Amino acid sequence: RDKLVTGVQTCALPIYEKSRRRGAVLPAAQMAKEMHAWKTELKQQIKKLETDRQINLVNAYAAQRRVKDVRDALKSMYDFYYGYDPQFTWWMEAPYKGMDSLLNVYSDAMLARARENSSSVNDGSGIIGRPIGAVELKNQLELEYIPYSAEELIRIAEQEFAWCDRELLKATREMGFGTDWRAAMEKVKNTYVPEGRQPEMILDLYNQSVDFIKKRDLVTIPPIAEETWRMNMMSPARQLVNPFFLGGESIIISYPTNTMAEPDKLMSMRGNNPHFSRATVHHELIAGHHLQMYQNDRYRSYRNFYTPFWIEGWSLYWEMILWDMGFPRGPEDKIGMLFWRMHRCARIIFSLNYHLGKWTPQQCIDFLVDRVGHERANAEGEVRRSFQGNYGPLYQLAYMIGGLQFYELKKELVDGGKMSYKQYHDAILQQNQMPVEMIRHILTGKAPQQKFSTSWRFYKGGKGID
Repeated sequence: RDKLVTGVQTCALPIYEKSRRRGAVLPAAQMAKEMHAWKTELKQQIKKLETDRQINLVNAYAAQRRVKDVRDALKSMYDFYYGYDPQFTWWMEAPYKGMDSLLNVYSDAMLARARENSSSVNDGSGIIGRPIGAVELKNQLELEYIPYSAEELIRIAEQEFAWCDRELLKATREMGFGTDWRAAMEKVKNTYVPEGRQPEMILDLYNQSVDFIKKRDLVTIPPIAEETWRMNMMSPARQLVNPFFLGGESIIISYPTNTMAEPDKLMSMRGNNPHFSRATVHHELIAGHHLQMYQNDRYRSYRNFYTPFWIEGWSLYWEMILWDMGFPRGPEDKIGMLFWRMHRCARIIFSLNYHLGKWTPQQCIDFLVDRVGHERANAEGEVRRSFQGNYGPLYQLAYMIGGLQFYELKKELVDGGKMSYKQYHDAILQQNQMPVEMIRHILTGKAPQQKFSTSWRFYKGGKGID
């Protein structure tokens, strides 16, 4: 496996590092000899890269991680013995420094060759991410307790998209545009507030959503949680990666500044209009991320099972149930909230196709523009965020999939008469972060088997949110 990934046989390193951790005297002369052989082989591999047309980004990034492991192991030994062990110091200084430098050259050369081979580099977007491939997608889905393949998740997204399409056409007809949903969405986009008035609009939407939630007694809202959230403005540089809100105890507002070009200003204002924002202010604040974080600090804070399916799935779930309960006041609000629902479906489709190696970043951008109705600058920012914004490869699909998990569990417990909405929502927030399937085991009182493997097929064939 070592040789397959790095091109160099370095399998003796784990033995040496294991011995180092127990303070053994290492055979420095033998190590220097082996390292000389590794360097000779590594130089040959670097030369082969000049004509290698097969290596792709998935393999190159895997090799980079393996090279880093090798360098870290070498450095661990060198820092431990150099200057303390005369034999090691005498034999290993030049071999170590030469090998470490050559490994760095090899890593950079491999990634450069993979980028030259990859069509995504030359697709016009300027976005270079890290596609992980089908095998790693499968592994990560299993770790998150998601019992569906990437292909099945894409089909789920397409079925949810079909629901959105039907609702979008209903709202379009209500607005008098027949079946021309693009014209209806264009009118909605142009409802943006005047420059300088975006924070005022956000506060109004916050008040509407909290009043709506309180009147229906949907969740406990501690007074301090209401008091302590605040607003900040997002920098122009950060808006290149996050063209919409970010949230938590502070809602971070994406809106134009004086330094932006005129077309970018307009696209930002249109993409953050009041009807679109109706689905996102409560997503970021209450009962979304701010309330999550507030309760995480107070209940079972020892649970550190970070998972975006709980984090983003919970906030997306609130978009679903507020839709069900009539939070959109008219067709314009419906189109605004459906824009975001479609966006969540699109995230599954474009992110998985990208990581499977089927789509380039530019294809992802075009998909958001053509299928969802994004402003192009906002679509570019969204794709850049997805692949270059330090988010995990499952993060974008976790919104809709996690939301569907919470929604299905709601049907089982609340619709089934076992809990009220408030009991259900409070219970989830008081369990802290963990895979939603584990929340289900806790709330239903059914302990998982000792040799647990995920088996909850929570999606009901397109009826999850009908």
